[in-house]
Formats: sequence, structure tokens, C-alpha cells
Amino acid sequence: MSECDLFSLATKGVQSLSPYQAGKPIDELKREYGVSDVIKLASNENPLGPSPKVVASLQGELAELARYPDGNAFDLKKALAKKHHVEIDQITVGNGSNDILEILTRAFVTPEHEIIFSQHAFAVYPIVTQAVGAKAVVVPAKNWGHDLDAMQKSITDNTRVIFIANPNNPTGTWLGKKELSAFLQVVPDHVLVVLDEAYFEFAEMAASAEGYPNGIEWLKDYSNLIVTRTFSKAYGLAGLRVGYSVSHPDIADVLNRVRQPFNVNSLALKAAEIALDDIEYLESGLKLNA
Repeated sequence: MSECDLFSLATKGVQSLSPYQAGKPIDELKREYGVSDVIKLASNENPLGPSPKVVASLQGELAELARYPDGNAFDLKKALAKKHHVEIDQITVGNGSNDILEILTRAFVTPEHEIIFSQHAFAVYPIVTQAVGAKAVVVPAKNWGHDLDAMQKSITDNTRVIFIANPNNPTGTWLGKKELSAFLQVVPDHVLVVLDEAYFEFAEMAASAEGYPNGIEWLKDYSNLIVTRTFSKAYGLAGLRVGYSVSHPDIADVLNRVRQPFNVNSLALKAAEIALDDIEYLESGLKLNA
């Protein structure tokens, strides 16, 4: 029997991808370099860890691990809807906000489409673009941040998604209300704008007096806007992988058709719900980081 070139069976976009190299775990660094004390900064993990209330709450969940999690994430969605003053049907929960980005491209983007993002942008944007065979339109950065004028000029009839991280990861630059609102006003309706607010909580505290925007407040004005957030950073739950998006209900409906039915585990759902409610712990961590 002749050997089949199994790699050639993959789609062209996947064939040309390189596996994502995440920050190495601390135990691996200790083994590799023979050191005992490691301060890891590579993945922007929260050194304070999760709220003690989260840790305590998970003990009560362990006896139910034989059960599948709530595939609809009802309790967490309800809590998020209350916090953000939106409807439950506007929310999609993912295995980290990365999951949402991947689901979104699978649901809305084909090889005939283009995705726009900035130079020095989050590493996942080119990965999800290439995985679906779409064309990546990389706009040169301006002062290490997004050049919104150039991004607008890059829009074509084939543009389907624009990724904007605010604040940007990894450069830390951010866009103000005035400039970002002006950009949203001129983006055509057929283009989905994904506002990645993974570091929203930190920026809100540091820049609230300077006009840092809350993208969720714009959803009522822009049906093509999708805001993503995560529990991995300010809430210290990176190891449990839970994030979410808030969008127009029609977009959320599409995302929920594509996502896996149990994409967020039961411990992550409970942890996120408790973390969201422990405002005192969140604020203490943000002040310490400011």
C-alpha cells in the first residue's frame, strides 16, 4: 500500500500555518533553565490569581464533574447581561475570547473574503484569518497603534471583518471615544467590526478620565459591532479559559449555531459567575496594578 501524504489533505490555509507558540509554563522553564524562582511575564497572566471566593466556590462543583456543563451558560449569561445592561440573547460564551474569534471567522468568513487588522496586533488575528483561507490585510501601525484612517481606506467590497484590540495587545496603545466612534460611523454595514477588549478593565481604570470608550455602550448604534472580553486577565482565570462576546442578537445567534455545545466547562462557568460578582477583589487588583 502506497503511503498517502496526509499533510496534503489539510486545507491550504491550515497547511501554511505555524503552530502557535504560547508562553512556556513555569514548571517547564524551571526544567529547561535549572532555576527555582521564575517570574513569568510572557502571557500577561494575573499574578494575584482568582478571587478567594472563586476558589471556595469551585469546591462545591467537584462532585458534579461527571455531568456535562450547561451548554447554554444560562447563569453566566444572565449575570453578564445584568452587568452590561444588555439582553441575554446578545451574549456568546467561549473557551476564552480566542474561541469567539475563531468561531466568528468560521461562521462569517470564506476564502473570498478579506480581514483587516493592524501591524503589531494580537497574534490570533492572522491565525484565524489564515485558517479559513481568507486574505489578511495588515495595515501598518501608527505610533505603535491602530491607524484608523488607513484601515478605513483598506476596506473593499470583499472585506468581512476588521479586528481592533483596544487596548492593543501587545503594544498597549489605545483608541479614544472620539476617534473610534468616528471610525465606526464610516464602516459599511457588510463589515463586522470586532472590538477586542481583553484588557478593558485595566484601561478603564487608567484612562477613564481621558476618554477611553466602553464598546458595549455602542452596540445599540452599530449592529455590525462585536465586543469581546475575557476572564483571563483582570479576573485571573486564564487557566480555566472563559471569555464572551456581546453583539446584535442576530450575530450571537449565528455564533451559537457554530460553537461547540459544551465549549466552556462547568468549573469555568461557575468561576466566571462568582468572579463577576466579587467587585471588591477585582477593584483591589486593578488599583494595585495601576
